[in-house]
Amino acid sequence: MASIKYNPSGQKGKISYNADIVSGIVVLSLRETEGIELVPSKGKGIKICFEKEGIFADISVIAHYGYNVPELAYSIQQTVKQMVESMTKFKMAKIDVHIQSVVFAKNPPPPAEPTESEGENKIG
Repeated sequence: MASIKYNPSGQKGKISYNADIVSGIVVLSLRETEGIELVPSKGKGIKICFEKEGIFADISVIAHYGYNVPELAYSIQQTVKQMVESMTKFKMAKIDVHIQSVVFAKNPPPPAEPTESEGENKIG
C-alpha cells in the first residue's frame, strides 16, 4: 500500500494517508452522485496513484439511462476533487472518468394518470 506523509510547516508529528483511505473518500463522493452505480468488480472501479503533482484517479462507473453522460462525468470529477481535497489536504492532479455502460430501470415507473383538472378540460 502506498503511504503518503503530510507535514504542514511548523507542526510536529505526521499524518499518513494510504491509497485505501483516498479510495474510501472517492467511494463516498460517488455515492452522493445521482444517476450512477459503482462497477461491481472489486478493485477495478477505482484506481488511485500518488505522484508529485498530486493524486491521479481513474474511476469507472455505470450510468443510469436518462442522465446526460458528459454532465455525470463532470459532476463526478467536481465532487471527487472537492471531497478529497477538503478531507486530505492533497491536490487532485487528474480525474479520469470512464462510463462502462448504461443500465435501464428494472421497473419503469407506471404511466401517470390524468389528474382531475386534466379530465375536466376534455370535451365529450
